[in-house]
Amino acid sequence: MAPFDLDAALSARSHRWLVTGAAGFIGSHLVEQLLRAGQQVVGLDNFATGRRENVEVVAAGAGDRYRFVEGDITSLETCHRVCEGVDFVLHQAALGSVPRSLKDPLASHRANVDGFANMLVAARDAKVKRFVYASSSSVYGDDPTLPKQEQRTGRVLSPYAATKAVNELYAGVFQRSYGLETVGLRYFNVFGPRQDPNGPYAAVIPRWVAALEAGQPCDINGDGSTSRDFCFVLNAVQANLRGALAPGADVSDTVYNVAVGHKTSLLELYAFIRERVAVRRPDVKGLSPRHQPFRPGDIKDSQADISRARERLGYSPTHTVAQGLDVTLGSVT
Repeated sequence: MAPFDLDAALSARSHRWLVTGAAGFIGSHLVEQLLRAGQQVVGLDNFATGRRENVEVVAAGAGDRYRFVEGDITSLETCHRVCEGVDFVLHQAALGSVPRSLKDPLASHRANVDGFANMLVAARDAKVKRFVYASSSSVYGDDPTLPKQEQRTGRVLSPYAATKAVNELYAGVFQRSYGLETVGLRYFNVFGPRQDPNGPYAAVIPRWVAALEAGQPCDINGDGSTSRDFCFVLNAVQANLRGALAPGADVSDTVYNVAVGHKTSLLELYAFIRERVAVRRPDVKGLSPRHQPFRPGDIKDSQADISRARERLGYSPTHTVAQGLDVTLGSVT
């Protein structure tokens, strides 16, 4: 199969895109890249976790090519309204976080399952060309095999993981039952600029960056040997756009790992971040992390096999963990 030229596909014509979760971390980067490529975008967010400043930043200079709607995917009427006239859906809206889902599984279910089903129905009714959605590496559950391959999963370990597994089931059913093309992206620990460092469910990288910038110690859950396949946000953006535009009968009705293909331990990650922050704050150079109990619902190790995404979507990560951290830390003021 010849390499798929994403830039050429984007420049060939302007499509109308819907990005749900558009005020969030990944969603706002998707909107930004699409607008830079001259596309027309509708954004949807209820600000449960998204931020208004993200909307303002990405909308600057877009004019009438960007329309933002404040609304909730748990409303079917809202989903129908934003899907009208849309060519592609990039569905990012969800309540993330394993600990959040353990504390309130019903809230996670409402947003991640009921809201997801609403979006599928609305996309089907609007005759959307392709529905690309955010799944999660958490669906691999307790299967110990590394690297993770899409066809092999274990028992999920949290309500959040269960909602993402259900999403994949529903997406496949809607393609086979109604002909709605669906593409699932199993994100592996995405990070980058605009990721919220605040709150009890903040992701590890922005939380550690904020702590070290303040000269405070970081907490590591477990002994630090836990590993993840950390993925810079522009890699995830690329996967979404390729998932929507890649040609071929075998592209849809499947899921893809979105990662770099390498694992980094939490201790290695901490050293990476501390080294970069120490350029501005030399006093943190010798600051050691504090170790806390391993979190319930977490998996021990995670690393992706990205060969399916390479072969079918033409996906190729542009940023390693180190390169992504350089960009991310460069955005911190």
